Amino acid sequence: MSEHARKFEAAQESVTKRNILEVQELKTYYKTRLKENVYAVDGVTFAIEEGKTLGIAGESGCGKSTLALSLMGFYFPPLHYGSGSIKVNDIDIMKLSKDQLRKMILGREIAYIPQAAMNALNPTLKIIHFIEDMMKEHRPELTKQQVYEMAAERFTMLHLSPDVLKSYPNELSGGMKQRTVIAISTILNPKVLVADEPTSALDVTSQKAVIRLLKELLDKKLIQSLVFITHELPLLYHVTDDIMVMYAGEIVERGTAHQMIFDPIHPYTKRLMGSIIVPEEGMKEHKLAAIPGAPPNLKHVIEGCRFADRCTFATDACRNGKIGNRHSGDRVYRCIFDVDTLKGWYANEER
Repeated sequence: MSEHARKFEAAQESVTKRNILEVQELKTYYKTRLKENVYAVDGVTFAIEEGKTLGIAGESGCGKSTLALSLMGFYFPPLHYGSGSIKVNDIDIMKLSKDQLRKMILGREIAYIPQAAMNALNPTLKIIHFIEDMMKEHRPELTKQQVYEMAAERFTMLHLSPDVLKSYPNELSGGMKQRTVIAISTILNPKVLVADEPTSALDVTSQKAVIRLLKELLDKKLIQSLVFITHELPLLYHVTDDIMVMYAGEIVERGTAHQMIFDPIHPYTKRLMGSIIVPEEGMKEHKLAAIPGAPPNLKHVIEGCRFADRCTFATDACRNGKIGNRHSGDRVYRCIFDVDTLKGWYANEER
């Protein structure tokens, strides 16, 4: 290989590995009627490389959906931005005006599939009219005929009939609505797609269709990276490269999908995996056990580990000490104990 070819290959590899989404020490909160701050996202830091998929899991109320809204810059009361940065393609969206965010970023650089997306469509508008309204903001130079042709081509590409464009939302099944929302959300080929529980409330067949559609978007490079949010941790094994687990507004562990499903480190991740049915080979025989207690009240300042009151291994140091991130190879977890200590305890429990 020539020197020029080597340099070109190195440059291509460097481009491939760049971070397309970077979040640093993000804090967002809800303001209650009593003027109390509830930090639903508290000091979250992570990044996603271009071409990668990231799953975010955790029980209800851990901050997953708030994080999704925050990534889009959707700060509408009672949700407020506290501090930190969110960079999409090296652009810090928190430094943009609402008009700049809407015209430059949303739909183009990053797009969003909301929770309960089946209800996201206006019931009084045909699908094509919904798309026309959206394009007036993002592609005002297009005629109605051009918008229709663009939408029909995209729907056909994603195995949706162009006839759907002439339908009202109530004429579509739940699965069709979900796939329609995905097609609309990605019609401008965003770099990052944030999908907030896109398979919830769907039957198994429709769930599989949605997952296939998301994978196809990645394979065809219609989107470059995916953030898939769900409380169904095992589902992420089939969709994402990495998994990040949230608890009480914080990231408690991150690793590859295989590591997080089959070899969790953090006590919360371990308990979460133990509380659900996992159909994967090697995990079918584990005993189901509920996680005792409830998450902490995020209106109060929490000293120490936020999972301490529900953790059977917690000590006074856990409850009162400063809890930072630990690294184990390419994995990150938030605990005062090292991997060997934790795995020793897990082994004793399983005997």
